[in-house]
Amino acid sequence: MSLTHIFDSHAHYDDARFSEDVYDLLDTLPEKGVSGVISCGVNAESTRFAQALAQKYDYIYAAAGFHPLNLEDVPENAETVLCELLKDPKTVAVGEIGLDYHYEKESRTEQLALFEMQLRLAKELDLPVIVHDREAHDDTLRLLKEIQPTGVVHCFSGSVEMAKEILKLDMYIGLGGAVTFKNAVKPVEVAAMVPAERLLLETDAPYMTPVPFRGKRCDSSLIAYTAARIAEIRGVDTQALCTQTEINTRRLFRI
Repeated sequence: MSLTHIFDSHAHYDDARFSEDVYDLLDTLPEKGVSGVISCGVNAESTRFAQALAQKYDYIYAAAGFHPLNLEDVPENAETVLCELLKDPKTVAVGEIGLDYHYEKESRTEQLALFEMQLRLAKELDLPVIVHDREAHDDTLRLLKEIQPTGVVHCFSGSVEMAKEILKLDMYIGLGGAVTFKNAVKPVEVAAMVPAERLLLETDAPYMTPVPFRGKRCDSSLIAYTAARIAEIRGVDTQALCTQTEINTRRLFRI
């Protein structure tokens, strides 16, 4: 599948599954049509690795944040640490941040406080956010409505109704490999209704590998299969979709 202008708005190239060949892989992505990648931090260490990649590769950018599944990595001076990380010139967002009630039901109070702090900091610094929301739709939407940051709800798993509420906040919807899964219902419905100018493509690499490569490690080149499926759902040309979503990503993150 030969496409250009593929911008992966969400990946994790610090992940251990890339440890043996990350540089070899990233060397090849531009020749596979990948024009940009945002590698997201989940704690200070992973953010610094993403920033190092962004310094090495022109097409890579970083996001800095504390993920709700990495609470053990959050220092007491988390806001100060995050402020320092966000001074990096190629760090374009506060992320990945959010709420996860699937794995971390007992830590809701801590998650909410951390999420709110990072949302307010992003608002203060006029930076977009990259939001993780798993089985926490009500609290996620409540805080987004209250603080009203710019940004994207990544790997969107909510309903069409929730997507409409996110869009009312002038935020974006990120869709990835889940839209290709055989049992996908909500992602397909959302893919059909999101306005073209509010849609971002992502991999969440090395996770969420699209069909026909499920079970294998995901990387940014495989976004082409997600794009093809979304284009099919929307009845548009796949290359046109990639070009539009690249424009959207650059607009949101001011790249």
